[in-house]
Amino acid sequence: MKLLTHILFMCLALALTWAHHQNPDEHHGANPDRCKGLEMDAVALNEEGIPYFFKGDDLFKGFHGKAELSNRSFSELDDHHHLGHVDAAFRMHYEDDPTHNHMFFFLDNKVFRYYQHNLEAGYPKDISEVFPGIPDHLDAAVECPKPECEEDSVIFFKKNEIYHYNVKTKAVDKKEFNSMPNCTSAFRFMEHYYCFHGHKFSKFDPKTGEVHGRYPKEARDYFMRCSKFGDDSDHLDRERCSRVHLDAVTSDDSGNIYAFRGHHFIRKDDNDTLTSDTIENAFKELHSEVDAVFSYQDHLYMIKDDQVFVYKVGEPHTHLEGYPKPVKEELGIEGPIDAAFVCQDHHIAHIVKGRDIYDVDMSATPRVPTNKRPISVLKKVDAAMCGPGGVKVITGSHFYHFDSVMLFVTSRALPVQHRVSLELFGCDH
Repeated sequence: MKLLTHILFMCLALALTWAHHQNPDEHHGANPDRCKGLEMDAVALNEEGIPYFFKGDDLFKGFHGKAELSNRSFSELDDHHHLGHVDAAFRMHYEDDPTHNHMFFFLDNKVFRYYQHNLEAGYPKDISEVFPGIPDHLDAAVECPKPECEEDSVIFFKKNEIYHYNVKTKAVDKKEFNSMPNCTSAFRFMEHYYCFHGHKFSKFDPKTGEVHGRYPKEARDYFMRCSKFGDDSDHLDRERCSRVHLDAVTSDDSGNIYAFRGHHFIRKDDNDTLTSDTIENAFKELHSEVDAVFSYQDHLYMIKDDQVFVYKVGEPHTHLEGYPKPVKEELGIEGPIDAAFVCQDHHIAHIVKGRDIYDVDMSATPRVPTNKRPISVLKKVDAAMCGPGGVKVITGSHFYHFDSVMLFVTSRALPVQHRVSLELFGCDH
């Protein structure tokens, strides 16, 4: 009888294991919403600089978009059922070591090392083997390259204990960060350091742990694309300092800049005065989220999906009768598109669609896209605008300045990288 019972239990265990592997998408929880105030388990940049936010079995890629199961990108994390979720993660920054730009994930007492979503041979390993002196069951980890730290280092967090791990010597320096809360995840972004605790965050000095300025702040205001959800949300500060990429940007004939992101936009007047409002309030027919905007003859051409909305610039902006119209009818090209801009005193609208750019003569009837050519230097363009000084092309949290459209299209190397939040909108935190 005992033998029969053991056999039945073994069959049941095998059946459950088989079912788990047959259905890798069946995990607890369904479609978590990061705008509901989730406490992330871990945050790290991938090799291309895209932030990965881990929560339970789920992974959010970038600053907006729906969750996907982490096992779709890192299948081996699912092969060790006795381990929990990702406790901590970071991308190594140590140019003199083969692990430079590799991603490390910590689960309970194990560490996984990935490069371009492929698990490195021999992993997972015990944390103590790869990072001697670092405890198991971590709360957070973040890379800290020299000179931001004294030496190329990784900072590990476990409750109120802080460990500075020297990547070269493997020495561990235990520190106290008294002014910081306990971090549930940590993140290095644009050479700044952020400690997440719940759905709040604080920016800290990685050497001392000191927190300067008005913190904690709401993570959903700065690291996620969420509509306003609280009375204490500051529209202008959030939009100036958000790390989420812009959807569209343009400057009108008077030199005013309009920058659109999600449900909101910033207007920067020619005297550098900044204001913020909802798209629905100023452009009620659009409601929210545009794909591209360009200015032509005192009109804003605002493209959303496969439709074009046109507004006469003024106070308030006036929606033209007869719009929206299909992008194909108005510009001769199929929507949606990624970016569009017109340089001052010209009639050519430059339309970016994928890795190609087209010219559309706005003075012609009918309007047709011509002069198609590939964009060599950037894989993706989020937004672009043209002014007297040239073309600003925005991708992610940065922009690049090109002296002309021709240089933008033909360049083989990227010019100097600029921060959108700081150099367009004056946010220094």
